[in-house]
Amino acid sequence: MATNAGYELVDLTFIRERVGWVVRVFIDHLEGHAPDGVGVSFSDCEEMSRDLSAVLDVEDPVPCAFTLEVSSPGLDRPLRTPEHFSRYVGQKAKVRLERGSDGRRNFHGTLVAASGDRFTIDVDGREFELSVSNVATARLVPDWDAVMSNKPAPN
Repeated sequence: MATNAGYELVDLTFIRERVGWVVRVFIDHLEGHAPDGVGVSFSDCEEMSRDLSAVLDVEDPVPCAFTLEVSSPGLDRPLRTPEHFSRYVGQKAKVRLERGSDGRRNFHGTLVAASGDRFTIDVDGREFELSVSNVATARLVPDWDAVMSNKPAPN
């Protein structure tokens, strides 16, 4: 459904919070579908929320009452798929592995290459080749100086 509307489903969580159960959906524009390179707007989230609400009402896959939230993945967006790692080569990321590699599970550095299920991250001048299938969590690390000065992040 998201793909047909020109969006990518980046992440989906179903979590119990103080206010009750929340279905949280994070969307982004599919490659080449972002209007003028602009990120996800409030109206994009509204549109997807309306469409998704209608489907969830009919299909009823959630066995309890819940709140639906649709938003952009944010500047510190999660990296989930091999395509995400490829798309963000040159960006800084924090990666935590399921199973350690070379004696460590946590990596904070620059994505320097990605191909298939493998990606390479440079941590303080040392490169590690890792597998996307071994990633527990991965997120971009925004360049807050560039964000606050309204300059584009370096590639």
